Amino acid sequence: MGKLLVVIDYQNDFVSGSLGFKKAEELENGIYKKVNEYLKSGYKVLFTYDTHYDNYLETREGKNLPVIHCTLGSLGHELYGKLKEFKESENTIHLNKEAFGISPENMIKLREELKEVESIELLGIVSNICLISNVVTFQSTFINSNIRVSGELSASFDEELHTKALDVIESLGVEVSR
Repeated sequence: MGKLLVVIDYQNDFVSGSLGFKKAEELENGIYKKVNEYLKSGYKVLFTYDTHYDNYLETREGKNLPVIHCTLGSLGHELYGKLKEFKESENTIHLNKEAFGISPENMIKLREELKEVESIELLGIVSNICLISNVVTFQSTFINSNIRVSGELSASFDEELHTKALDVIESLGVEVSR
């Protein structure tokens, strides 16, 4: 049994690109430090990538959020800033996801690869969309793992929605640091 850190969608388009916002930029050093701590302790780190294709505007999400972002193969799809260093690092897993949460098929594969995980810590952006979706997904898949969210290393383009998302996450029995 070990620990897993999950970094949700810390990609160029969400930090400095088409959907970027100031608070996301401010998270870089803290996330970088947290990833290093996990890796130096021999734990795994999962990076999720919001992933879209040329037909994005024709999808359900694209019709509701008509801003092209995180297109596979684009600069916007890549990890932001110093986190790019971890692209080829040992003990990292890099997973493209085509929806807010990781697909059930990919969660099954992840559970089979990781086996039992004592604790799972999630952080990243956008807290009221992808972060909260993945908290629920991880709770449903790793039912005996302690789930924790680093609220101070997570953000939304809307501070009020960020706070509300953390409140909802906490109401799900998840420890949230702020």
